[in-house]
Amino acid sequence: MNMDFLQALKEIEQEKGIEVDVLLEAIEAALISAYKKNFGSQNVRVHIDRLTGEIKVFARKEVVEKVGEGSTNISLDEARQIDPNYEIGDVVEVEVTPRNFGRIAAQTAKQVVVQRIREAERNIIYDEFVSKEDDIVTGIIQRTEAGNVLVDLGRVEAILMPQEQIAGEQYVQGERIKAYIVEVKKTTKGPQILLSRTHPGLLKRLFELEVPEIFEGVVEIKSVAREAGSRSKIAVYSKDENVDPVGACVGPKGMRVQAIVNELKGEKIDIVKYSKDPAVYAANALSPAKVVSVKVDEEQKIAQVVVPDYQLSLAIGKEGQNARLAAKLTGWKIDIKSESQVDALGEKESAEGE
Repeated sequence: MNMDFLQALKEIEQEKGIEVDVLLEAIEAALISAYKKNFGSQNVRVHIDRLTGEIKVFARKEVVEKVGEGSTNISLDEARQIDPNYEIGDVVEVEVTPRNFGRIAAQTAKQVVVQRIREAERNIIYDEFVSKEDDIVTGIIQRTEAGNVLVDLGRVEAILMPQEQIAGEQYVQGERIKAYIVEVKKTTKGPQILLSRTHPGLLKRLFELEVPEIFEGVVEIKSVAREAGSRSKIAVYSKDENVDPVGACVGPKGMRVQAIVNELKGEKIDIVKYSKDPAVYAANALSPAKVVSVKVDEEQKIAQVVVPDYQLSLAIGKEGQNARLAAKLTGWKIDIKSESQVDALGEKESAEGE
């Protein structure tokens, strides 16, 4: 090992951010193993001179009264020939650098440096993406393996597992895709990045990208309810009374919301106005259905909603989807009845009262 090698380590420090001392300590530790493997197992220390790059191997021997056959210890007499101050129990270091150790050292050093660079790069990628958890990324679809879609994010491949894929969505190789980072794991093979196309957070982040008022904090997303690939509801609130939160999200000629619908391959999105009044909020959440009245039980968190007869199927939605999403959005149980059902119930109660 020479000055050129030390210079190379300094360049690695500047480019990769791995300290020279950290690399040298790792090389020294690896050289101890290499020495034991090639020259017999004994207690040794390896030292690399930080200025010249010179490598020396020292056998560490304990000072004893009398040395036995094949012992790795050193007698007191021998130790005092090196330094008269040695006593029983002290450790003496004797240089035992083999003649051909330079070749082994060069090979070992290269392996250690390559390994450390890989580790450092993995850590840099991990740190970069762990800070993006719960955020949106754009990648290119690479291939599908055992149902998993592998997405190239530039410096690393991420995984879109089957349960995080939108049912019926086609993932075409080479196509650009936006996805939500749900988790970043540290593994022996480097960071594992798990993506989602079904997470409600994806919808929220898409609105933040498309709607400047949300990004600037004027309009706030209060809640998101999503059945990925089919329908979603998003409740928005404006901190500025002059800004219509629903209008801001829809955008001129519906351009903003349409861009999100296109990204989600046609998923229907209802944008509703948030209200602190649970009755108003429940009525808004059932959009696009019109509501006649809402009666709330704040203790039980139940909203009893009355809609016109012709709006009942719209309010409930196909297979109950609209009502289900409204309940998820508000956090309230929503009981929907038509006007005729309420009238019939009222008549029945009146008759029973008589």
